[in-house]
Amino acid sequence: MEHTPNYLTPVGWQALKDELYQLVNKERPEIVQIVNWAAGNGDRSENGDYLYGKRRMREIDRRIRFLTKRLEAAQVVDPENREPTDQIFFGATVEILRGDGQEQTVRIVGVDEIDTARNKISWISPLARTLLKAREGDEVVFHGPDGREDIEILSVAYVKID
Repeated sequence: MEHTPNYLTPVGWQALKDELYQLVNKERPEIVQIVNWAAGNGDRSENGDYLYGKRRMREIDRRIRFLTKRLEAAQVVDPENREPTDQIFFGATVEILRGDGQEQTVRIVGVDEIDTARNKISWISPLARTLLKAREGDEVVFHGPDGREDIEILSVAYVKID
């Protein structure tokens, strides 16, 4: 089975590491304490603290496994260290002119870093796939949910993505 690399910006990689640390060193030990305390209170079948704690521990363990796998597969790509180019690759900050005349800035990031409110789009999203490898000044055709849209690429920069 071929594994797709998990591209991340340095900030995205750090966010996953921070979440994993928080779960392993803070949340999980607290839940273990609650479960142990609740288990000592007799009948577990009607013990809400015990039942909730066990369920929460399963959720935490599942998230820890997920984050560990994502970090093992991570390939950190720092846009600030990229060779200067006007071509769009992972980590690019791209200013585009949408078909409706609206200008938009998008940042192409890893799937674990998506934040549409801050215009961070995944490198495998339909819009990013349309933009990848195009250059500043190019026009591309995006086939989105609203049909065909002509998009002009106004600028391409490789700067820190926060």
